[in-house]
Amino acid sequence: MVQIASNTSIIDLHFRGFRGAIASCLLEGADELALVDCGPASCLPKLREGLAERGLAVGDLTALLLTHIHFDHAGAAGSLVRENPRLRVYVHGIGATHMADPTKLLKSAKRLYGDALQQMFGEFVAVPKDNLVALDGGEKFRLAGREIEVAYTPGHAVHHVTYFDQATGIAFTGDTTGMRVSGHELVAPVTPPPDIDLDIWDESLAEIARRKPSSLFITHFGPFDDVGGHLDRAREGLHRWAERAKGILASQSDESARIAEFNAAAEKEFRDQLPALAAGRYLIGANPMLSWYGLARFWSKRAEIQNTSQPQ
Repeated sequence: MVQIASNTSIIDLHFRGFRGAIASCLLEGADELALVDCGPASCLPKLREGLAERGLAVGDLTALLLTHIHFDHAGAAGSLVRENPRLRVYVHGIGATHMADPTKLLKSAKRLYGDALQQMFGEFVAVPKDNLVALDGGEKFRLAGREIEVAYTPGHAVHHVTYFDQATGIAFTGDTTGMRVSGHELVAPVTPPPDIDLDIWDESLAEIARRKPSSLFITHFGPFDDVGGHLDRAREGLHRWAERAKGILASQSDESARIAEFNAAAEKEFRDQLPALAAGRYLIGANPMLSWYGLARFWSKRAEIQNTSQPQ
């Protein structure tokens, strides 16, 4: 565990054995302990180790702040509540519904990951409704000795929020601001299905910029202080990948060929700009195949809307 600000520490969850893949952040203060994005259940041993470094255990936690409910961010929430029934779980209202009854969420994830789902993410346990604090965006509350402000930041997911810590100036942005490896400027988009929407994603990035945070804490991975530059590169990368996907959809009819072309372009982008080790970490973190599915779905939905709006 590494302290990044006053009473604020990062826990590397070593997802699938990789350093710098998924970060959870521990907020301490006023006899409260909160985690921002607890990660998947498969990472619970590393989460426990990180807490133990501070002389803490799961039973000491008082709250979870979930940026959204994708497995790599929220998968362990139910398991943690089962172990510590007093935990409050803050999550957008749309996400709260699926945390209480994950049937549809599990079905969707199974389509994406197949038989690898359990191995990658572990068990996804429902969170009792009484433990859920449903958010809309716009809330302000005190937690762990600081004031937290919530903004609704969809685009990556309809249930995505960003938490602004008024004590440290950190914005906990989940996946809205992409993924990035420490020591490198490249910001890679993270665009899995089914909720990608570029227009509202741009609005979410603008909302984060408007609030002028001093640093961004991204789940993949860690804090970055060059806020303006990072946000610009996140927006540029998102639209570059989206236009690439749009072009491939127009020029290729075979789905396997489309995926291969999109993956090859992403790999070339990473290897042209980064050392080999860092390029490999970006390929794992950004997962271009999942990003292809999300962007292809976005453009297909856009085309359907345009077709239905045309006069007959």
